[in-house]
Amino acid sequence: MEELSNCPNCNRLFIQTQFQPICLHCKKNEDEKFQQVHTFLKTKKNRMATMQDVIEQTGIEEELILKFIRQRRLQLSHFPNICYSCEKCGEPIRKGKICLDCANEIKKGLEQSVIEKEEPIHSNNKTYYSVDLHKDH
Repeated sequence: MEELSNCPNCNRLFIQTQFQPICLHCKKNEDEKFQQVHTFLKTKKNRMATMQDVIEQTGIEEELILKFIRQRRLQLSHFPNICYSCEKCGEPIRKGKICLDCANEIKKGLEQSVIEKEEPIHSNNKTYYSVDLHKDH
């Protein structure tokens, strides 16, 4: 769906679509920055660069490089030393938003909350029970 909107980067008025969340001017600027990062990384001597190396050598901000990774414009399988921080604990990761330890911690918390919710619920003189569909019977 198209709608008239202000660009979140530069505040210019543009027609926003599902696939185009920024104005054409900012998109062109982003594409130029991508080319700069891509050119830096495709040079043989830079393929082992870290995220910090890329930031320092290209001058491109980390958030934009992360956007390129999330969009899969940069394939980390080709650049073994590039990683970024887990959004929860800050540990280095190479895919997703959180590390495996944090994902497991969240999963355990959810499982625990499901177990706690299996207690009977009393309402209007009626008793209701929740059922864990994933529990082995």
